[in-house]
Amino acid sequence: MNNQKPSLMLVDGMALLFRAFYATAVTGQFMINSKGVPTNGIHGFVKHLFTAVSSFKPTHLAVCWDMGSKTFRTELFPDYKGNRGEAPIELVPQFDLVKEVVAAFDIPNIGLAGYEADDCIGTIAQQAKDFAHVSILTGDQDILQLLDESISVILMKKGYGNYLVHTPQTFFEEKGISPRQMVDLKALMGDPSDNYPGVKGIGEKTALKLLQEFHHIEGIISNLDRLSKSNKTKIEQDLEMLHLSRRLAEIKCDVPVTYVLEETGLRIEKDKALNKLLEVEIRGLQRLLPLNEAIIS
Repeated sequence: MNNQKPSLMLVDGMALLFRAFYATAVTGQFMINSKGVPTNGIHGFVKHLFTAVSSFKPTHLAVCWDMGSKTFRTELFPDYKGNRGEAPIELVPQFDLVKEVVAAFDIPNIGLAGYEADDCIGTIAQQAKDFAHVSILTGDQDILQLLDESISVILMKKGYGNYLVHTPQTFFEEKGISPRQMVDLKALMGDPSDNYPGVKGIGEKTALKLLQEFHHIEGIISNLDRLSKSNKTKIEQDLEMLHLSRRLAEIKCDVPVTYVLEETGLRIEKDKALNKLLEVEIRGLQRLLPLNEAIIS
C-alpha cells in the first residue's frame, strides 16, 4: 500500500443532472424507456461523472444533492431562487432514479433537508482536506469560495470532458481577490440566478475594486467616508440587504452531515452496476465505467 494521500472527488449532483438534461431536452430527445420514464438526464449524468473520473482519477467519490427547495436560505429570504420555475415534467422522475443508479455504483448519495448540496460539499471538503486532496466537480461558480491549498474546483464547460480547473492561485489571477472574498463580492453585487439583489447599482467591477482596497465588507463599511459619494449612498441605503446577501452567499461548512472516507472508495461491482443500467434501459455507457482491476482493488 503506498502512502499517497487519497483523492476525493465531491460531485454536485444537480449541476450534472440539469446540464445533461437540458443538453438533450432542447432537441426533444428524452430517451423514454419501455416503462415510459425519460432517462436522458441520467444517461448524460453518468457520462459526465465517469468522463471526469477517467480524466482526474480520484480514489474516492461521493455525490451531493439538494433535498428540495426549502432551505435555511428561503427562511432568511423567501424570494431566494424565487425566479426558478418548476422542474420540467420529463426531469421529475429522473431525480430519484439517478440516485438509485449512483447507489448501484456503490457511490454514496449525500444530502440534508434544509441545506443545499453546496453546504454538504463545503462541510465534507473542510473535514476531508487534512487527509485527502479534494476536488469538486460542478458547473456552478459559487463553489469557488471553497478553494483552498487542498481543495480544487473542476468547472464543467460545454460538451463532455471540457473543464476549467481552479486553484486559489488561478482564482486570484482571474479576480484579483482571494476565494474567501468571493462571499463579500456576491454580497455586494448580488446574484440574479439565486435572485437576491446585493447592493443596488454596484456591479462586479466596483465590488472587486472595493474589496481589493478594503478587503471585506467590514472594511468597506468602516471606510464609507473614503468612498465616492454615489457608492457611499448606495451602500448606506442597502446596508441591511448587504448583510443578508452575505448570509445567502456564504456556503455553510458546518452542517450536520455524516461522511466516512472509507465508504467513498471507488469500488464498482460490475454485475450490480450493469444490471441497474440494463433495468433502467440506459445503453452505451458500459465502456465508461471504471471496472478495471486497478481501480477496484
